[in-house]
Amino acid sequence: MADTAPAPGGDSAGSRGGFGRGGSRGGGRGRGRGRGNRTGRGGGDSKEWYPCTKLGRLVKDGMIKKIEEIYLFSLPIKEAEIIDFFLGSKLKDEVLKIMPVQKQTRAGQRTRFKAFVAIGDYDGHIGLGVKCSKEVATAIRGAIILAKLSVIPVRRGYWGNKIGMPHTVPCKVTGKCGSVLVRLVPAPRGTGLVSAPVPKKLLNMAGFEDCYTCATGQTATLGNFAKATFAAIAATYAYLTPDMWSPTVFTNSPYQEYTDYLAKPFVKQPKKEVKY
Repeated sequence: MADTAPAPGGDSAGSRGGFGRGGSRGGGRGRGRGRGNRTGRGGGDSKEWYPCTKLGRLVKDGMIKKIEEIYLFSLPIKEAEIIDFFLGSKLKDEVLKIMPVQKQTRAGQRTRFKAFVAIGDYDGHIGLGVKCSKEVATAIRGAIILAKLSVIPVRRGYWGNKIGMPHTVPCKVTGKCGSVLVRLVPAPRGTGLVSAPVPKKLLNMAGFEDCYTCATGQTATLGNFAKATFAAIAATYAYLTPDMWSPTVFTNSPYQEYTDYLAKPFVKQPKKEVKY
């Protein structure tokens, strides 16, 4: 009957293994393409980070103090935990779009889901990730990791007099992907972000307050529209303006500076057993 006692050590249906339906349809797993309960997506695991790269070792052991030191020497970031270490509490992610894509096989179509995720701290750092997977939740999780690996610094500037904090793009910049071409134009303070919804999200996450935009091409293709905007934002540091003409003082890269430290073998610290 309906009032039978649940199995010991768990719920009547949701926690039991096997192939049966259990007491309720779905077995407590949620419905709707696996998109239920994505709390703290991308960083829900509280496992300790064991770095796999030299850069990860230097970051975790405190040899590199700021993320700008990594960008200064153009060191490739291969671990998403490096971004979490520096920007973890500030980063916010947003799913721009989830679209089904199909591949024709002999047995029919194979459908997968493609996720576009933007990530930023609203203060000069932004990343964009694209991932395709059989399940929506897996695609979103992978896109967040790829977005963290692609985080770039954003340069901001002024429209007129240099009063207050930088608020707009430093100069006119252009980004292109596919047929979509996006142009960012400096705007006076108080203008706001004059753009379509997709670039507005990215510009806002990057920390811009005022900006004019101009877009041509098939902007209905959201993926290319987002990538073109990301390319335009990345181009802000590609121009050597007169205020950056001062002589550069070259220093050793972290790999050279800490060569002796990196030569030592990395040993995992054993976990301490807690006795009750």
